[in-house]
This record gives sequence, C-alpha cells and structure tokens, in this order.
Amino acid sequence: MVFLLHVVTLYSLSVFSGASAAAHYNCNGPLVSALPQSSFQSSSQSSSSYAAFNAKLNRRDGAGGWSPMVTDQEPWIQVDLREQMEVTAVATQGRYDSWDWVSSYQLLYSDTGRGWKQYRHEDGVGRFIGNVNSEAVVQNKLSHPVRTRFLRFVPLDWNPSGWMGLRVEVYGCSYKSFIADFDGRSSLLYRFNQKSMSTVKDVISLRFKSHQAEGVLLHGEGQRGDYITLELHRGKLDLYLNLDDNRLRFSSSRVAVTVGSLLDDQHWHSVHIERFNKQVNLTVDAHTQHFQTRGEGHSLEVDYELSFGGIPLPGKPGTFLRKNFHGCMENLYYNGINIIDLAKRRKPQIHSVGNVTFSCSQPQLVACTFLSSSSSFLSLPSAASATGGFSARLQFRTWNPDGLLLAVQLDPEPQRLVLQISNSRLHLTLQGSGRQKSEVFAGHKVNDGLWHSVNLSVRNLQISLTVDGEPSSTIELWEQLETRGNFYIGGCPSMTCQRLTPAFQGCMRLIVINSQPVNLSHVQQGVLGSYNELQFDTCSIRDRCLPNLCEHGGRCSQTWRSFSCDCSGTGYSGATCHNSIYESSCEAYKLIGSSSGFFSIDPDGSGPLGPTQVYCNMTDERVWTVLSHNSSAPVTVQGSSIHKPHIMKLNYSASAEQLRAIVSGSEQCQQEVVYNCKKSHLFNTKDGSPLSWWLDREGERRSYWGGFLPGVQQCSCSLEENCIDMNYFCNCDADSDSWANDTGILSYKDHLPVSQIVVGDTNRTGSLAVYHIGPLRCYGDKSIWNAASFYQESSYLYFPTLQAELASDISFYFKTSAPSGVFLENLGLKDFIRVELSSPSVVTFSFDVGNGPVLLSVKSHLPLNDRQWHYVRAERNVKEASLQVDQLPLRFLEAPADGHPRLRLSSQLFVGGTASQQRGFLGCIRTLIINGVSFDLEERAKMTPGVSSGCPGYCSGSSSLCHNRGRCIEKSNGYVCDCSQSAYGGTTCDQEVSVSFDSESSVTYTFQEPFSVMQNRSSQASSVSTESSSRAREDVAFSFVTSQRPAMLLTVSTFSQQYIAVILAKNGALQIWYHLQTDKSPDVFSPALGNLADGRLHRVRIHRVGKNLYIQIDQDIHTKYTLSSDAELILIRSLTLGKVTRGESFSEEVMRAASKGFVGCLSSVQFNHVAPLKAALTNRGSSLVTIRGPLVQSNCGALAESTSHTLQDQTATANKDKEQHSSGSQKDLAVIAGVVTAVVFIAVCALAVISRLLYQQRRAQRSGSGGIKEENRHTMYTDYRTELHLHNSVRDNMKEYYI
Repeated sequence: MVFLLHVVTLYSLSVFSGASAAAHYNCNGPLVSALPQSSFQSSSQSSSSYAAFNAKLNRRDGAGGWSPMVTDQEPWIQVDLREQMEVTAVATQGRYDSWDWVSSYQLLYSDTGRGWKQYRHEDGVGRFIGNVNSEAVVQNKLSHPVRTRFLRFVPLDWNPSGWMGLRVEVYGCSYKSFIADFDGRSSLLYRFNQKSMSTVKDVISLRFKSHQAEGVLLHGEGQRGDYITLELHRGKLDLYLNLDDNRLRFSSSRVAVTVGSLLDDQHWHSVHIERFNKQVNLTVDAHTQHFQTRGEGHSLEVDYELSFGGIPLPGKPGTFLRKNFHGCMENLYYNGINIIDLAKRRKPQIHSVGNVTFSCSQPQLVACTFLSSSSSFLSLPSAASATGGFSARLQFRTWNPDGLLLAVQLDPEPQRLVLQISNSRLHLTLQGSGRQKSEVFAGHKVNDGLWHSVNLSVRNLQISLTVDGEPSSTIELWEQLETRGNFYIGGCPSMTCQRLTPAFQGCMRLIVINSQPVNLSHVQQGVLGSYNELQFDTCSIRDRCLPNLCEHGGRCSQTWRSFSCDCSGTGYSGATCHNSIYESSCEAYKLIGSSSGFFSIDPDGSGPLGPTQVYCNMTDERVWTVLSHNSSAPVTVQGSSIHKPHIMKLNYSASAEQLRAIVSGSEQCQQEVVYNCKKSHLFNTKDGSPLSWWLDREGERRSYWGGFLPGVQQCSCSLEENCIDMNYFCNCDADSDSWANDTGILSYKDHLPVSQIVVGDTNRTGSLAVYHIGPLRCYGDKSIWNAASFYQESSYLYFPTLQAELASDISFYFKTSAPSGVFLENLGLKDFIRVELSSPSVVTFSFDVGNGPVLLSVKSHLPLNDRQWHYVRAERNVKEASLQVDQLPLRFLEAPADGHPRLRLSSQLFVGGTASQQRGFLGCIRTLIINGVSFDLEERAKMTPGVSSGCPGYCSGSSSLCHNRGRCIEKSNGYVCDCSQSAYGGTTCDQEVSVSFDSESSVTYTFQEPFSVMQNRSSQASSVSTESSSRAREDVAFSFVTSQRPAMLLTVSTFSQQYIAVILAKNGALQIWYHLQTDKSPDVFSPALGNLADGRLHRVRIHRVGKNLYIQIDQDIHTKYTLSSDAELILIRSLTLGKVTRGESFSEEVMRAASKGFVGCLSSVQFNHVAPLKAALTNRGSSLVTIRGPLVQSNCGALAESTSHTLQDQTATANKDKEQHSSGSQKDLAVIAGVVTAVVFIAVCALAVISRLLYQQRRAQRSGSGGIKEENRHTMYTDYRTELHLHNSVRDNMKEYYI
C-alpha cells in the first residue's frame, strides 16, 4: 500500500511538473506563413520562380513551390523561424498543379544554422512520410516536440514520373526561455535560508547543451551523509543520490544511475528528476529510469546550498573532485524555483561563481559525417609547411573497430604514411619499398562513440602520434620526408591507393593540415578538395544500444550501421537473446531422448523468468520434476510454544515466480510432510485451533496435513479413517507418550510448495516433534497436448492482443487435410502478423511493422495436409525474422537497419481463423506457445461453436506412443512410429541401436552435399552479415562402453579443415576438441577428469550454440564451457566412429587416439538429425556409409543400461530407507537383501554379456571382416529405414515433441 502511494504521488508530481509544458496544449499555430523571403534558403533552385521562398503551404507564388536543380546531388530547403520556437508538427505539399512532389524526407534542426541534428521518432526512425500528389497536405506530428530556430527538409524520394516539388509549413508556438552560459570555471549557488534543507519530494528540471563529455550540472550534500550529484560522464548523464547513509559518504563505492548517450553533441537535451521518499524517476530526453535511492532515510538533507554548473570548492569534506560543466543551461527549476531567473535578477539567494552569462555563446564546432565504409573519402591538398615536414590534426568519433583515418604519399618514393583504426586502436604505418615498414600503436578502444583528438607530426627525422593528450608514440626516420600529392581523409578513391582497410565511417571535425584549418563549407561548395559520400554540417552518429534491445541481460555492442547481442552466460540465444537454450520441462527432455538426471529448465521459454535447475526422474509411467529446498534432513523440535513457535523457512532452488510457473504448467504436484510426535498436539483439542501450521507459496497459513482438500483441518489418517484414536483427526492429537506419525501428501496445486513450517506445542515435559518436508514433485506438462479441433471454416478462437512489440516467437503443431487455412492472425491499424498454410505444401509467415509487408515461406517437398502432425515456429525481432517447419531448412530475413522496430497491434489474437471469418483453418492445432506463454486452447474451445477440445486420433493423446524423437504416424487402423530421425530403433523407437567395435572398425557417414543445411539459408532469405549473432549449432549424443585408452569415439571433419573430435585420453578422461579457426589452436575441454574407460556404460550429450558449449555426462548436470570462436562448421564432409584411416590435419593427441581406434560398444549415436549407426545397419550398400573392419550389431548398450539402472534403483531404495529410519529398522534387512540380489544379478549379466560377445566375435571372424551380423534385424527395422535426405536438416535450436 505504501509503495502504491509512492507511485501515485510520483505520478501526481509528474503531472504537476509537466503542467508548464502542457500549458501549450494548443501549441500548433502555423509558424512559416508569415515569414519573410529572407527566412528561406535552399541548396539550389531550378530557376528564380522555383525559389525557396515560394515554398509556403497552399500558396501559388512563382512556380507554385520550390524545386532544386536536376543536377543537385544533395538537395535541401531550410526555414529560419527567426527565434527559438517549440515545434510540434510539420506539413508538406507538392508543387502546385504539377507532377513534382516529395514522397519521403528527413527533418534536420539547428540552433545556429550550422550544426544540424536529424529528428528521429521515438522508435528511432528518421524518415517522414511525404506526398502522393501535388495538392494534398500531409501533416506529421512530432512524437516529442523540439525547440529550435532552424529546420531543414531533405528529400529522400520523389515522384518517379516528375521531379521534387515542395511547399512546407511548421506548427508550434513560442516559449519563455531563461538561459545561463557556464565556461567550465563558473557555477551558480542556490543558498538556503536556514542551515539545511530537508525534503521528502523533489522535482528538478532543466535543458542543457555542451560539446564536452564531462561536467557537473548539479551538486548538494549534507553532514549526515546525504548527497545528490548530477553530472555528464563520457557523454552520458549520471545521477548519484543517497539518503542518510554515512557509510557511503567517504567511500569510493558510490553507484550512479546512468541515462542517455552522446549528450555532448552541442544540441539541447532535457532532464527531469522526480523523487518521492526513496522512489525516483530520472528522465533524459525520451529515456526514463525508475529506481530506489540508497541509504536508510526517506528525506534528502542538503546543507547550506545547492550548486549548479560545478562544485566550486573541491576541498569541501566528503565531496569528490569533478570537472565543471562547460555549456549552456536553459529553464533550470528546483522545486518550482526558477534558478536562472533569480540569478539574472541578482537575487540574494543566488551567488554567482566565476563568469556566468545569460545568453548561449558556445562556439559551433561543425562536423561532417562519413557515410559509407566502402566509398567515403575526403581529399585535401597539402599546403606547404613553413618549418618543413608536415602535420595533420583532427577529431573523430565512431563505433567501428576498423577504418582508415588518413593516408598520404611521401617523397622520396614509394613511401606512404597510413593512419588507421585497427582493432579499436590507432595504428600508424610508414610503408617503404617492398615489405619494409615501421609501425606504432596508440590509444585504446577509440571506437567508443566519444570524440577523440589525433595529432600527427613529422619533424626533425621523427614521426610523432598523439591521441587525446596521452604521451606520444614515435617512429625514428633516416631521412627527411615530404608529402607528395593530396591528403586522403577517411578513405581514398579506389584508383588512387590500394584498399588496405575499410573506409572510416563516423564523424570528423576540426581538421587541420599543416597548421591550416580546413573550411568544410568550401569543401561542400567544391572550392576546396574533393569528396564522396559525405554529409556536411552534421554528425549523424546514433547509439543503437540505447535502449538496449538485447533481452535477458544480453550485452549490446554496435557498429555504425547495426548492433549485436552477446548472449554468453544468459541461458538464451538468438540475434537478441530471445530464445531459451533449455527445454521448458522435464517432459520435454524425456521426449527428446534424455534419461533421468539434473537439468536446467526454463518454465516460460523466452519469457522473463530465466532457467532453474531441477532433477528429472523419468520413470516408465511418469516424468517427475523434483525441486529441492534447504531443509532436506529431519528437524527435531523441542521447547516451542504457540507464543514462541519454531519457524523454518524453506528456500527452493527456484524463485517464487519460477515455482509458480512450474506448478501451474504441471498436471499434478505433491509434497510429502513427515511429522513424528510425542506428547505434541497439532490442534488444540478444546477449540480446534491449530498449534502448528505451514504457509503456502503465497504466505497464507494452512493447517491441513494431507490430501487435496484445503478446507478440512485434518490429517491423512482422518481422511483414510485409520487414526489410532478415532476421537481425533490426527494421530498426534491423541497426546500419546509413545511416538505417533502424521505423515501426509499435500497435493492441492494452488497451495504448493510449502514455504514455511511453524511448530508450536513442544514445550511440555516429554514433548518432542520431528518433521521432514520432502521436495516438491510434479509430473506432466499441460501445454504439450493442449489441443483444439476446428471443423468450421468460419470458426476461430480469440485471445487478448499479442504483446509483441519488439520480439515474438510463435510455435505450435498442426495436422489437417485442408489445402490452406490461417493458423493465427493479429491486426493493428496498419501493422499485422499472420501465420498460415497458404497451399498444401507451403507455410507462410507474414507481418508488417511499418516498413512494408514482409513474407517468409517454407515449401515442403511433401504435402503438409497429410493428416500428420507438423511443427511450425515463427520468430520476429528487431534484427531478423525466421520461419521453421518440421526439419526443413530455416528461412531467415534480416530487418532493415533503420526501419521501424515496433509491431503495434490492437485487435484480438485470432487462432484458427481471421477477423474476416475467411480462409479459416480446418484441422487440429496443439501446443500453441507465444513468447513462452502456453495458450489454453482446450478451455477456450469449450465455449466456442465450431471448435472442440482435444484432437481425435491415435497420435493426439498425451501418452508417449513413440520415444526418442520418433514421430507418430496416423494410420486408418492404428499408428506406426517413424524412427528415421531417431538414433533408436524398434516399433516405438525405444530400442538401443548398439554396435561392437574392435581396433580396426570404423563407420564413416559422408554427407550428401557440402553440408549447407548447417547454415540453414534459403534463396529467399537475405544474406546475414557477419555482425549478426552466430547460428552455429551442433547436437551430439551417444553412449559407450570400453576399457581402452586412449580411444577415438567420434570425429566430424569439414572440407575447410575444421573438425570436432571426442576422444578418451591416456588416463581415460573424456576430451572434446573443437577446431573452428584453422589459423589458431583448437579448443580442448575435459568435462570428466575421471577414468571413463572403466567397462561401464556412459552417456554423453554435447550441445553448442555459438560460443557456448554444454556438456552432460551420465546424469550429471550440464556443464557450460566457452569456445574461442562462434564460427560455423563450413562444408561438413564426414562423421566417423572409431578408427580414422583418412589423413586429417588433427592435433598430435587426437591423431594418437585416431590411430588406436575404439574397442567396445557404441550405442544410439546421433549428430543433429543424422543417426550414423542406424544408417550403417539399415542402409547396407549406400554410398553415404562406409564400413571398415569387423562390426557386430549387439545389445550391449541395453544390457549395460539395464545393469546401471538396477544399481541406481537399488541405491535410490537404500537412500529412501535411510531417510525413513524412524519408521522401523527392519527395512535395513531389505536393503541388504536388495544389494546382495543386485550383486548376483550383475554377475550373471556380466557373464551373459561376455559369452555373447565371444560368440558374436567368433561368428564375425567366420563371415569375414567386412560384413555385419544382425540379430532380429527384420523385426527391429521393418518399415523404419533411415531416410538419408539432407533437406531434413537440423532445426535451429528448435524444440520438437514428436510422440
């Protein structure tokens, strides 16, 4: 309630403080119509009748508007409003009665008419929609008003059948401006009437502009440790705010809240700070941060004064030295007090330090922008130096890590001096004849978007390079050098110099050659030098990481044209770290072939919750998700009373939100409560009030101790009618001197898990209680088989509007016999998103975010309306869009770098149809998940005509008919399992496919074509730049039994000399080798340092996403490693199991293992969607599979696994008995008997395995070294031959649930 009050108060403050701005709520008056002719300028005009002053809206003066010359390469028209005005809208019109109009344009604004800045809408788009004819007026309202004097319209597109023609109007109003100019050594002090000022709420607002990246705008502090500091730091705005915390007063651990970027651009920026108690809103331009202050207090106590523009006395106790602000401030208000107005009127509350003036006289530093990384350059003549030698000086800012800054030819020939940015450092090279060169490096991370100054000087047989005033780097010369020809800045013409590095892409200013400043206006007018792909009078740098569009904590980095996300360590992947790399449930892991073990699950997929670790207990009947807590051992309680109870808080391995998602997504959950007591009541026998209780997940008190009936205060014995004293509802309430037990299973999902237990009646003589709260156990995944059947074309299900402005992923399964139909659709005013079956074999994903309709299609070589389940996954984010259908190649399309990023929808989400009730879908849809949220189709279908819950058919139930990625195929009288994409065989894809190898054996699977499917590109998708996040993916799984070391298990090699190798080292440790960059050493990982060549079955799973490598051995939790490169495997050639005979460029240790081969059993080998062992057994004679040496099909994997499971089951039984020691010692005998039985059984199994291997080895020797002996091959593999079509490529981290 208090927090809500704070929010409401902040909102009220916001409304109040915005009142002054809102006073111009009708700030939309025309500003251009009354301007004189002198207020208009243009780059050119076709003739005097087409002059700029004829470009007033709805006027027919002259030729009826402005048109530039046909030869004008950079046309523009600008308006001088004569004074600073607040502009809220602009309007355009074509030239009167003509075919000349502008269809799109940019809008620039400036205070001085020299330095310009492009106006961008809130979504970062800088393009304005123009006209479609010459007479209609098109008005564009500005998403945020701009205060400026000059406006420039820059045409981008025009009528292709005519020419540019323009008439314009600007709407807005005048505003009151109070300005103060600070020179970096001055400040204004606002002094209080009393010693200190204590406030519980503050509102501070101002506007500022500066060309300096550092400077304090505001500072105040108090003796008790309070302080507030607002400062520019590295072009961003930092706010330090602390309330009543002396620990932070003198410490260096002050933490800033940072907002904004590139604020040193000499343009006005608005700042607004609102504080109520500890709640703070900090807004810079359109970006807001909400946070809580540090410290214990709720009021800000400042002593004596607030200073604006700097800290005038650096020696004051408790302050830290900062650079003063150098620039202009406007309309500075502190809690409604106009500070600048008081200073201007010389009021006594204001004390001026240094030279503060009341007009903004900051010099305009004019910059130019190099637009292209391939073709931009500026060529300047080299003026003679009076002192000999030569020099060059300039300032630059960029995001690119590489680019040419300066190049010049030297005398004597053929020497050349090149200054470039290389790997984010400055690199100066003096190139001589042949390969002779001298070089130095300077600076660090100069591509950080800040201005950097460079000074290059050649004097007295020395070249000196200075960056940002740091110590110079020098090159010593043997002879005097002079320039020959022009200086090339930022790049050079392709015919003039060899391209050694990309051209510079960024901004430059203050260019000085041989002590002569370069007048960029003369360059633009063609009077001085030459240029290409330059934009003058503006620095058009953007911070594409503000706001950060990388999700889930992904780190944003950028170049001039785009941004990329580093998802390492987040648990997510994709261009914007949107997709979870983990499955959403234990049920999902079971369906892709995993066995029991610890797993990370992400219960809401791409949603905000993140992954958590659970134990997945995969039995034949059910898949249990087990979440443990901090109190696993029994707890003994004595001496507690109802007034001083024993309290135990349970902390789980998942957060409260994750627990809620896991429980709600499960079919059933339960938690065991074991309660043993001696003379300790659970309930007061007089009035029935509870003496002990537990709290549910919401913190609500619960007093039932078993079952799923939350309203009944009873224990399990009462529900089962077997209490030791039927006069009581619990055994403990009998108050017996002997031990009693009230163990129960809590199974009411909405209350689980138990968050706290309270025990109150153990303070009597002889009273004692021992309790144990078991882990939370859940089974089932409600989303996997949540389905609906659509049997009328006009029917559909509707849900709330899709919340998918910046990113959305949509996945589902469908089956149908209809040739087409819309799966889902959501519309906006102009935007839309739609997924549909557009023809029997084509799925289409289309959307429009304001850049025009986009369409991605996946075409299958087989019909998709075959009444079988098919998987669809569509994703769209600010970087790209993709579409996946089954295992067909993934379709990608990159988003335009400067396009609209936000998808704005307004209608309901329609599933199975459209708003127009046409092209509806006929068939079944299940497992619909959007942005990690599972949609309950069954519940919505119950109340919708034309739609029914569930889906008919054998393959539509929740039972796992087919296992291990096997696909259930409907038949008229039943079903069959398609195991072609599984490493397992048998009628239900659950039989291990195992092969015994000797030292000469090998299986080589050759990929049918250079494995382009790994890249998952399509001809319809645009090429993906190197700046995009890597799409490299590998999934490897296999089991093995061996006693040999070293040994070669598996290798994957490419035509480009890359490889993956999985080996056992000399000591039996598993090693995984990744050699992705042929010019560097391979990455080697040893996830299991113990000896795995121990004759036991070991299961290995390897999963790679970009640089992240996840490895699981047996039932251990996945271990994460980081590769040195995220490169993809290019042109995969082959996969080999066992001995490698072909010459490969392996490392020495890998070669040693390759030559030794493998002796033992390999089982259920899978690489992405290729099962090489199955291919070897079921495709004899195929050109894709090469077999060398004796190879014997065996069931060693199944035998070893059954033995392993027997041991695990016995161990689990023993542990369980140990935990329940109190229930009786006779169970120990059962444990001993079980262990003895297990030992005998293992011995018998081992003898059977050895006998069988010897027998098969003898048969193999009789039949020859090249043959394969098979047992029950006909029954195992009839109708399940592997389809070796590489079109069925690996999905890009797609989550499939083929049952």
